Amino acid sequence: MTIAIVGAGISGLCTAKLLTEFGFDVTVFESAPDIGGVWSRTRRYPGVTTQNNKGTYRFSDFPMPDEYPEWPTGKQVQAYLHDYARRFDLERLIRLGHAVESADLDETAGRWTLRIREIGTGATAETEFDHLIVANGIFCDPFVPEYPGLDEFVAAGGRVCAASDFNELSDAVGKDIVVVGYGKSACDIAEALSEVSRSTTVVAREVTWKMPRRLAGVLNYKYLLLTRLNEGLFEHHQQRGFGRFLTGPGRFLRDGLLNAVGAVTRRQLILDRVGLVPPGPFERIVRHAVGLATENFYEKVRDGIIDVHRGQVIAGLHEKDGRPTVELSDGTVRAADAVVCATGFRQHVPFLRGDLQRRLTDEDGNFELYRQILPLDVPRLFFVGYGSSLFSPLSAEAAAMWVVSYLTEHLDLPPEAERSAFARERLRWMIDRTEGKHARGTNIIPFSLRQVDEVLDEIGVNVGPLVRFRQWLLPADPGAYRASTEKLRRRIGEASVRRPVHRTPAR
Repeated sequence: MTIAIVGAGISGLCTAKLLTEFGFDVTVFESAPDIGGVWSRTRRYPGVTTQNNKGTYRFSDFPMPDEYPEWPTGKQVQAYLHDYARRFDLERLIRLGHAVESADLDETAGRWTLRIREIGTGATAETEFDHLIVANGIFCDPFVPEYPGLDEFVAAGGRVCAASDFNELSDAVGKDIVVVGYGKSACDIAEALSEVSRSTTVVAREVTWKMPRRLAGVLNYKYLLLTRLNEGLFEHHQQRGFGRFLTGPGRFLRDGLLNAVGAVTRRQLILDRVGLVPPGPFERIVRHAVGLATENFYEKVRDGIIDVHRGQVIAGLHEKDGRPTVELSDGTVRAADAVVCATGFRQHVPFLRGDLQRRLTDEDGNFELYRQILPLDVPRLFFVGYGSSLFSPLSAEAAAMWVVSYLTEHLDLPPEAERSAFARERLRWMIDRTEGKHARGTNIIPFSLRQVDEVLDEIGVNVGPLVRFRQWLLPADPGAYRASTEKLRRRIGEASVRRPVHRTPAR
């Protein structure tokens, strides 16, 4: 059985590893010149770091190096993923610099035809596979608004780009920089560029809650947001266990804890002083994404090094006195050699035929995927990494194990009508919970561990109750889930398993 995987980031790598261990013939296509996905050197902006600490942002069987800092840099994460690929002999499966231009399914023959373009030469070729796995991620295609006056702005020497396309700190030296957005990437790149720029302006349409890396300078945020207790504090449409108590009879405990954390955060990040207190209660921090506060960002706002325009958008781009400028919605005009857009991503699969794309989504373009993996109406197609999770590597591994179970026929799926009802109900709840910030049906935050539970329970390889109990107060350790892979091997049968080749990583 031949399988094509699109993307050599976190999801593509662990999926390739598991599938080859279970005897499948795998080819991975990656348009970038290196392994890493969002951590590729072609997409790393200055100042990028992980949001998780290194102990939770890792694969179950491959810890990050001891010498890495608590929050690794983008370069370190890319090196870690490269070492993972070498350790498990995945490089031979990966075709770097090869973009999938189109993927067509012959449902009668049961074959996918992929048209592949080699980036360096432009040469194209077609090849066939039995199954296709989309692992290009929900953060692969940055969204850059179409501002009026762009041609005039560029003619005056201005530059408009996504944050992931602003790769060199030197490009900001002595320049006037405008960063659009207020998420982690916007604050990270603004703080980094402010070290060398002439001026740094942040245009924030919406101000959201963020969590300090260490609450009160002491408590690592992983003990607050990377536990099951955190998930139990927030409303779920199918709440269970202790979470049902916390959002029901014990709501006073839950409200007290969230309010206390919110009050400390507000003081620690000097939000009142810099005029950046978000609207609504602190619990809205999980409305669509949990943002980790950028070190020194708020201090630089206080000191006038970074200028934040809250509640504004860019109304137009202009040339004034021979220089590129931006005009904000309140009429403010600022010099801008570069407009860096940290304005989100498109969630779509551009290489799929139009009719196939329409069968993946509802009428509004939201993905309808069972367990965030299986389309409701397109066969021989899977998605890995299409759930925005606080535990991205672990969530991807769980999805990859689910795919292995499906392909080896060791998965008892519910009837099609039941799968459809589940996926559509979950989507409706997701839209309501996130106030429409549901990333086209891919946002599972903050219920990352619950999603892992649901996936692994369905294939019968979840970790035991003692491990799950510890996760209520301690950050989830992905290493504990190595046992799930062993359970999967035993369940499917050792005879079908090809052990991975181990290599010593090169440094």
